[in-house]
Amino acid sequence: MMVLGRVSAPFGIKGWLKIQPFGDDPLSWAEMPEWWISPDADAPPEQWRATRQLACQQHGPGLIVQLEVSPDRNSAEALKGWFVGAPREAMPAPADDEYFWGDLIGMQVVNLAGESLGKVDSLLSTGAHDVLRIIDDESERLIPFVANYVIEVDAKDGYIRVDWQKDW
Repeated sequence: MMVLGRVSAPFGIKGWLKIQPFGDDPLSWAEMPEWWISPDADAPPEQWRATRQLACQQHGPGLIVQLEVSPDRNSAEALKGWFVGAPREAMPAPADDEYFWGDLIGMQVVNLAGESLGKVDSLLSTGAHDVLRIIDDESERLIPFVANYVIEVDAKDGYIRVDWQKDW
């Protein structure tokens, strides 16, 4: 299951939900007629609950959505903090040079000198841009996921080449 975002709050009195997206094109989710929700982002796929999407629109940097499972304010409040996800096959295909966060997790990161910096443990959204959190045996590095530093993402071979020194 690919985790797409999180329910941050109810919105209004008719069961709408405010969604904090974990990515930069959440409006593309409006194409998915069915969404999956779970209180645990790491839950196995069979523990995610499928629900039909009734309406979806952009609201500031996030989304507001009306799901079949949330017909009123009380049910919306009960879903606060739940995660929104989808099976990979339900996701719209990413454009060239776009990646799902989940695809980057676990990739080996190497610098221009060929030195290993570790593996991508997670990504952070700072508002200005996303940041790769790289972990190795000795340290943690935070590298902005922007063209100035990320030179190449090779999804086929599972590595990311960055312009970043090992001692930074």
